[in-house]
Amino acid sequence: SFLVLMVAVGTVNSYGVYMQEYELNVFSTTPASTLSWIGCLQFATLSLFGIAAGVLVERIDPRAVIVLGSVVSGGALMVASACKTPLGLLLTQGLLFGVGASFLVTPAVSLPSQWMDRYRALATGIAVTGGSIGGMWMSFASKAMIERLGWQWSLRITGLMTLVAGCAFSPLMARRVEVHRRDRIIDFSAMRNVRFLLLFGASVFNSGGYFLPYYFQPPYAVVVLGRDSVWGADISSIMNAGGIAGRILIGLMADYIGPLNSLLASIVVSAIAVLAMWLPCKSIGLLVASALLYGFVSGSLVSLVPVVTANLFGIKRLPSILGLLFISYTIGAMISSPVGGKLLDDYGHGTDYTWLIVYGGLFFVISAVLLIALRVSLSFSILHKV
Repeated sequence: SFLVLMVAVGTVNSYGVYMQEYELNVFSTTPASTLSWIGCLQFATLSLFGIAAGVLVERIDPRAVIVLGSVVSGGALMVASACKTPLGLLLTQGLLFGVGASFLVTPAVSLPSQWMDRYRALATGIAVTGGSIGGMWMSFASKAMIERLGWQWSLRITGLMTLVAGCAFSPLMARRVEVHRRDRIIDFSAMRNVRFLLLFGASVFNSGGYFLPYYFQPPYAVVVLGRDSVWGADISSIMNAGGIAGRILIGLMADYIGPLNSLLASIVVSAIAVLAMWLPCKSIGLLVASALLYGFVSGSLVSLVPVVTANLFGIKRLPSILGLLFISYTIGAMISSPVGGKLLDDYGHGTDYTWLIVYGGLFFVISAVLLIALRVSLSFSILHKV
């Protein structure tokens, strides 16, 4: 799972390097809001097609699902290298890659918990750390390939690596127990539960703010702080490096203080990293600190939500409720980077990131308020039983 997520999520997490290249050199006349749709579609389709991937994992061998995802996602990047327009990249590097990546990520995230009992959050945290490590070295690798070979060859090499690596790692992805087919693919009855609605809303805003720093901090270092273009890859790698330790340590913390408390703490720290550090940032040192802190906590923003759901509604209902969570991730992605890019284009004229940063920070503030309401609701329920 670690190795599969390294290539799949690592590619998504390192998109900021490509966006910087597209924005500054390849499609310099194209609005940032349009270019941000590429990364947005990667995450949105990854989440939405995760529903179909989950159904496939229940019905066929997950190793076959991994091979399918490797072929589709790797092929998408290689086809993207031949595209000449942003629309072509939207359909290939964005949409098609996200579809393929969903068939890699869904089994890779769900299988470790089958092999664990007490340390499920930690095991999943270790697995998803692969995404941070992949994002870290792939940011440097992509930047180096873009500078030496061009962005087209960078996409071709990354696509070939995804194809070969996914197929090579697939034999390791065995399930421990047979999974019973769910009665309903998506359990919409959960939407009648107030606590789930609070969690669903928090997940929408949580995932909405998730990728804004990943996509816009790398060009911020170049456009606003005037640093060399290599700093874009550096910031992306620093963010992913912070996630390496964060995903493991926060996963371990969740096994002791509870996943909901850990998720709430991570969201509060994310708001601080964005609003208190990135917003007033005028130096590269503060930007590095913001990227490192945000990277440390950001890995748990998405990965802990299923763990919280399992604790609230039981492991048996998790597969059908996960579909709703995937929908929340998709909604969050669709209202995130494209709107942030539009704010940058229309109000920041491509150089003032103030409104974009405020917009991203508000996502985390609203998410924190909803989780606090959920926490209070659970506390009152416990007191009532006592």
